[in-house]
Amino acid sequence: MPTLFDPLQLGDITLANRLVMAPLTRNRAPGQTPTALIAEYYRQRASAGLLITEAAQIRPDGQGYFDTPGIHSPEQIAAWKQVTDAVHAEGGKIVIQLWHVGRISVNGLQPGGQAPVSSTARAAKTRTYAAHGELVPTDTPRALRADEIPQLVADYAQAARNAIAAGFDGVEVHAANGYLLEQFLRDSANDRTDAYGGSIENRARLLIEVMTAVAEAIGPGRTGLRLSPVTPANDIGQDSNPQALFNHVADRLSALKLAFLEVVEGATGGPREHAPFDYAELRRRFGGPFIVNNGYDRAMALQAVASGHADAVAIGRPFISNPDLIERIRDDLPWAAPQKETFYGGGAEGYTDYPTAVAQHSA
Repeated sequence: MPTLFDPLQLGDITLANRLVMAPLTRNRAPGQTPTALIAEYYRQRASAGLLITEAAQIRPDGQGYFDTPGIHSPEQIAAWKQVTDAVHAEGGKIVIQLWHVGRISVNGLQPGGQAPVSSTARAAKTRTYAAHGELVPTDTPRALRADEIPQLVADYAQAARNAIAAGFDGVEVHAANGYLLEQFLRDSANDRTDAYGGSIENRARLLIEVMTAVAEAIGPGRTGLRLSPVTPANDIGQDSNPQALFNHVADRLSALKLAFLEVVEGATGGPREHAPFDYAELRRRFGGPFIVNNGYDRAMALQAVASGHADAVAIGRPFISNPDLIERIRDDLPWAAPQKETFYGGGAEGYTDYPTAVAQHSA
């Protein structure tokens, strides 16, 4: 059986090992534009088999948090190019996560101070970081009109093209954690009566249209997807039948021959057994490379690949404080603990100043 340290082919992307750095919002992109500091952060972590960047909004109204990057302007494309160049110079592979937060936003972050858009006009009972260190309640959204949806789909495809222009090896579409695409997927957040609401087929329609458009724009071998079938994140609520919903999604996705599917097992950043769900069934129906995520430690990650539970393992927060995480796993070295107070916003402290185990030992 393969190990975590063996190469892996994800569509058109060849990984040196099967450890994936999961996307981590860090709020260090003033003006929605990546910086040289961000390039250094990813460069330091390039020994992972694959880096998935922090989520980047596909268009201005996709923003829900302060200082998150976009991938919709020429300036952003040029700025991301320094990130991809830095990672590739270290021999790494990097994809960008494409994001629209939907209703997890505030009017103050929206173009012209307008209301956020969603599947629904119901507000999420949650909060967002609208400014550094300031958690505020999300604002009431408006439901996207059916005639606005083709443009949304086109914007996902254009963001994917922008990503390739910026030098990324591919993209991961974010359809997890209670953001826009999941607001359409789950009947707990979708109260529409048009072709995008009601039945499972209708609620999955937007996601399938987006994935089809992105795969056509840049090739399915460079297109991945993130799902979180039962997470309660961002007040999304449980779907009335998550297994049937996500089985349908996987069945529809299998025909697209995507590069990979990354799945958050359980509650994002919380209990893995949050609600019953058969992830093996999801994997079987998808039929392509399968990446698991949520709370994996060394033993679990090694076992997940060795047992065939997954093709690769995505780990998030430990990568913040362990830029050399694959080496620490290989050599069974301790994992450094991160400083939670520097997770969101700020500069180099708690971002690019975590030493590798080798540097620590020689200091």
